[in-house]
Amino acid sequence: MVDRLTAELLLDDLTPDERARAERVESVLPALRDAAVEADRLGEFPRGHVATLSGAGLLGLVVPTEFGGLGGGLRDLAAATFAMGTACPSTALAYFFQCSSASRGLLPLEAAAAGLFTDPAEATLVEAFATRLLERLGHGGRWMANFASESAKSSTANITISTTATEADGGWVLNGVKAFGCATGVADDYLVTAKLPGGDTAEYLGVFLVDSAAEGVSERTRWDAIGMRASATHGIVLRDVFVAHDDALALPGAFVKMMQMSRGSFVGSQLAGTAVYVGAAHAVYDFTMAHLTTTRFADTGESIGTAPFQQQLVGQMRTSLDTALLWLKRQIELETSDPPIWPKDAVVRNWRLAKGAISEAAFDVGVNALKACGTSNTVNSGMVARSLRDLSMGLVQAFPPEKGRLEAASSLVTGTESTQFGARA
Repeated sequence: MVDRLTAELLLDDLTPDERARAERVESVLPALRDAAVEADRLGEFPRGHVATLSGAGLLGLVVPTEFGGLGGGLRDLAAATFAMGTACPSTALAYFFQCSSASRGLLPLEAAAAGLFTDPAEATLVEAFATRLLERLGHGGRWMANFASESAKSSTANITISTTATEADGGWVLNGVKAFGCATGVADDYLVTAKLPGGDTAEYLGVFLVDSAAEGVSERTRWDAIGMRASATHGIVLRDVFVAHDDALALPGAFVKMMQMSRGSFVGSQLAGTAVYVGAAHAVYDFTMAHLTTTRFADTGESIGTAPFQQQLVGQMRTSLDTALLWLKRQIELETSDPPIWPKDAVVRNWRLAKGAISEAAFDVGVNALKACGTSNTVNSGMVARSLRDLSMGLVQAFPPEKGRLEAASSLVTGTESTQFGARA
């Protein structure tokens, strides 16, 4: 057992059970770190990581034990993605999306338990789908990629769904293009959000389990991203893909009821994605401090970190890193405290501000690391250059910080939240 886990840089109050799960995460960090440079160079997700993470039981980190998982929660997930972010941010981001799939099982079960489905037949259908999904992640040990986002834009919703689901004999037929979702071509299953017939609101969204090898499923053209290059985010194309009724949660209204059970934004766990960037920022900060304290001036023998210029940058880096950490810790507290500290609308509004503050502060750590380490650390495969490119992706993931601040301000002024999900005809 190590004295201090990487996860404890984020959460220093881990329970014994949380620490045991964090130790599993700690055990895979060397393998992730060893493959990070080559993965970034190739822009390819290291397929060996699937076996590494599965072997550690981490594919079921947030799946309840009765379904074969480790029984962790949002604190565990944030701690895991933060720790993995210090080793390989691309893998950490892909892992976040894999674990976020579990919310499509956990939240429907919570909604059913809360009595939101008054029709017993509907409740049975919801529970069966949720159980099937969680069993695949837990006992099945399958990697599940979560595909919701599309290139379709709407002025009234943060995520607009244009992929369609048409009922057919024995199931549904899906058609559409999913523009973003980590682990394309890597995952065993694709979890797809699609529009049901009958309307263009979130009430008419369904969730479908698609075998990645199913007929009609193909990958979109790979893109040469600036950062997070090994997360396999290029998306999928669905052409007349058949999904059996058992693998579909296609009940009108179920998606909205599911979202109502989330303590935070969208359908929960969003903050764990942003924790990846805080982990990456912490890693480049540690690298920079080691560089500044071990590299010495040739004429005096003193470390270059004693120069006023570098010390100013160190102070800025530490301020930015602590800013990111404090915002993230506060959001974790708001979304996991029992009883809740704030009502959901206030928690979501805080997340709008937190996401932007965290992503900008994390990127600032990378910018100042670049300045402090100088031209010798600008090699694209080096720690500083890779981190700066990866951290830049936090500024645009989901939506830019400016959009989050605008939505938070609008909520404060009007008292209403923006629409999270919508559908396009």
